[in-house]
Amino acid sequence: MFDAFTKVIAQADARGEYIGDSQINALTQLVADGSKRMDVVNRLTGNASAIVTNAARALFKEQPQLIAPGGNAYTHRRMAACLRDMEIILRYVTYAIFIGDASVLDDRCLNGLRETYLALGVPGASVAEGVNKMKEAAIAIANDRADITQGDCSSLMAELSSYFDRAAGAVG
Repeated sequence: MFDAFTKVIAQADARGEYIGDSQINALTQLVADGSKRMDVVNRLTGNASAIVTNAARALFKEQPQLIAPGGNAYTHRRMAACLRDMEIILRYVTYAIFIGDASVLDDRCLNGLRETYLALGVPGASVAEGVNKMKEAAIAIANDRADITQGDCSSLMAELSSYFDRAAGAVG
């Protein structure tokens, strides 16, 4: 896993080229958006428990068979595992938004997750729906304009959304 700067340098070095204008412009934009990124990460981190809990509640309300006897989230142990997995996904999404790169999400969280869920009999579509519910809550919290760096955050919100979509696609 590389940060954005190291990744650009490694790619240019592998090609035996200088860093180009497009890479410099992309890194300049990353730096310019740095305060906004930190605001988003702080918001998501500070509200992580509520994001996960509310997403799980909404999911179980829509899919009560998950918490019924025999369901995948039935018993406290299974429920705790479900909430833990949702929290882990959210945590890695915050890492990805902080560095502006999905590689940490892919490498450390999503790689092999679908196969693990298949082996355990976990319904991937339900996990994906839980991730989508976290996405809705996270974007609403991150998009709240109170006490954050002002400016256009539409591209940052689209990036955040893409990380949740990536996670939902990886498990669903």
